Amino acid sequence: MTQVKDSHCCEAVCNCFFDYSTSKTLVIRSKKVGAINRTTQALVIAYIIGYVCVWNKGYQETDTVLSSVTTKVKGIALTNTSDLGLRVWDVADYIIPPQVPIRANKDEEESSFFVLTNLIVTDNQTQAHCAEIPSESSRCYTDKDCKVGIKGPRSNGVQTGRCVIFNQTVKTCEVFAWCPLERDDEPPNPPMLGDAENFTVLVKNNIRFPKFQFSKRNILPHINSSYLQDCVFSRSSDPECPIFRLKDMVDEAEEDFQTMAVHGGVMGVQIRWDCDLDLPHTWCVPRYNFRRLDNKDPTNTVSPGYNFRFAKYYKNNDGKETRTLIKGYGIRFDIMVFGEAGKFNVIPLLLNVGAGLGLLGLVTVVCDWIVLTFMTKRNLYREQKYTYVDDFGLLPEN
Repeated sequence: MTQVKDSHCCEAVCNCFFDYSTSKTLVIRSKKVGAINRTTQALVIAYIIGYVCVWNKGYQETDTVLSSVTTKVKGIALTNTSDLGLRVWDVADYIIPPQVPIRANKDEEESSFFVLTNLIVTDNQTQAHCAEIPSESSRCYTDKDCKVGIKGPRSNGVQTGRCVIFNQTVKTCEVFAWCPLERDDEPPNPPMLGDAENFTVLVKNNIRFPKFQFSKRNILPHINSSYLQDCVFSRSSDPECPIFRLKDMVDEAEEDFQTMAVHGGVMGVQIRWDCDLDLPHTWCVPRYNFRRLDNKDPTNTVSPGYNFRFAKYYKNNDGKETRTLIKGYGIRFDIMVFGEAGKFNVIPLLLNVGAGLGLLGLVTVVCDWIVLTFMTKRNLYREQKYTYVDDFGLLPEN
């Protein structure tokens, strides 16, 4: 008996291996099934034509932008303080050379410029001995509390080993440093260079799509020198002008310039080039957007804004070197250029249409699943759809 069962199992496995399925056309005359079939076909065709070909421009090959950016800032500020007196600030005073530009990714180019808006000045520093600013590591009572040659990462100089008077109540270790030491004050509020809000910057952006040998710049062909003398960018009235008022840029990011100028910050200027080269080239124009990039968290106010230190060096008549130390606060503007161009090419068109037509094969699968699973006559449809022909003589003869 066991041998007979084994023999039947082997024959069944053999029959499965040598099965062959051929397609069979079953026409179901049903309004419900027909409606499902045509609706699904219409959705697939609408996806191919509407989304792939029209909306997503599947008939085009694309290329990403290559870009270069240069900037020129203009403006005059006037200050009158007890430290500096009456002073005029021009471009050479408030434009600090930007740091090395960082390329964010292959599709995005970044260039920067920095505008000084606030500052703390420490005048007439010389190489000398003076008391360190009080801290846990610098407070002392006797010379034994100070060690010669100690220079911590947060110290202002090198300890000499002496404990000296800092003020009437505190003694600190003496250091050899640029004296007097920098004033550790809060930046002035309102900012010293609040007039910077009226400065303007000319942004010159040259772009190229190398695949299509297409080049352009944001100073459009109809823009001439006389036009540049008076124009200022305005999204509503003059969106093609490449000259931007700093306050307008900050306002576009929904920020207040005077508030931001106290501690400084980082602004992003986005220039986007999305060009359809199948259309007239005059339609390929830049789009500008502005947003603040640095974190402005009202619950975390530690080290806000953007600042750094720089110095201006002089020599007295006796040859002694002095310097003016400036802790500068300001706004760094990062200009980011990105975009994509497209142009008709038959290869992506055929690939996208072919992939879309392949989806039509899913229509039959969906309709078969609905018919054989949910329709009331599903058993009848199943019997008509699948017919088994046994050519192995396994079925008993009548």
